[in-house]
Amino acid sequence: MSSNQKTVIVTGASSGIGFAIAEAYLQRGYNVVGNARSQDRLDSAAAKLGNPANFIGVAGDIAEPATARALFDRAIAAFGQVDILINNAGIFIAKPIAEYTQQDVEAIVGTNLKGFFYPSQLAAQHMAGRKQGHIINITASISIQPNIKVPALLPVLIKGGLNQATRALALELAGSGVKVNSVAPGIIETPLHGDYESTRAFYNTLAPTATTGVTQDVVDAVLYLSDSSFTTGIVLPVDGGGTAGVF
Repeated sequence: MSSNQKTVIVTGASSGIGFAIAEAYLQRGYNVVGNARSQDRLDSAAAKLGNPANFIGVAGDIAEPATARALFDRAIAAFGQVDILINNAGIFIAKPIAEYTQQDVEAIVGTNLKGFFYPSQLAAQHMAGRKQGHIINITASISIQPNIKVPALLPVLIKGGLNQATRALALELAGSGVKVNSVAPGIIETPLHGDYESTRAFYNTLAPTATTGVTQDVVDAVLYLSDSSFTTGIVLPVDGGGTAGVF
């Protein structure tokens, strides 16, 4: 295990965008501490990554403060510090407002809101003390520009709040050397959106480019932000132009 390289915490690291981000940092030689709900999912992800010694999986519900604490404790114990936090864990439930259930509300508030707040709180404390670090949130382009074709009030509500929280936290931590930014993906081909062969034609109508994105598009944006020393407080859409306006 390397204690000389940077250390990254990635929530929702077992599949989709989170897995691709974890893989990209491992390819750089960074240490990665990944979170998912179950150890089985983390074990499966580790196997796909080649079971690298510098990957540690920490299972648990990211909505729980104890899970965030375990992520930082394990990362610091193994690697000495945390340099980058990627708040990626999220769920997306799109339906008309009248159809949302209490279970939907609790799930989205838990994973998308609490799952951002508790890790970010610990990151701010840890990184400010070291006078360096990056917090990067994965939000959603629909929270910047809602789309009449996709009623999704709960994701818009929570992810839109995270976009504003990104700016607020960037200002709060600006004097400490910690950078805070967000990436706001459009439709990215991941398991989150199910079977693309049956829905691709519809998804392609949601961006002016008439295409969907791939995980590498989001990875590229995340790597740019974590490499930057002069970019903070931004929300970077990666959405084929969807946030450019209504179309």
